[in-house]
Amino acid sequence: MLVLHLTEDAAGISHFADLAVPLDADAFAPPAPAMPISATEEATGLLYLILPAGWGGAQHPSPRRQVAFCFSGRLRVEAGDGEVREFGAGAIWRMEDVAGAGHTTTVLGDDDVRLAIVQLPPQPGDPTGEEAK
Repeated sequence: MLVLHLTEDAAGISHFADLAVPLDADAFAPPAPAMPISATEEATGLLYLILPAGWGGAQHPSPRRQVAFCFSGRLRVEAGDGEVREFGAGAIWRMEDVAGAGHTTTVLGDDDVRLAIVQLPPQPGDPTGEEAK
């Protein structure tokens, strides 16, 4: 399975890339039949947020490593290298641009964007304290 990944290089410039997540057949919910499933990844939190229609933020790094799930609305994300992606309902992307200049997010259209964010454990070198909310 491919998941869009927003990461950064050694110079702190963010880039989009497809991240291949390996899946293996396993009995996830016996007695239901086995299905393709990834390895379990640890998470440290879950939050829900709404980006109001018309919202646009300044360029910023992700507050922590996280995976976003879009439930409704449309948004535009511009990576530090200038590449632009648009996301809508059903989109999933992983954000790990935590230390550099980051990315810019803009809500598109007249509808709010509703997201669920799964926060991931910090990695060595990640910002700490108040910066890593």
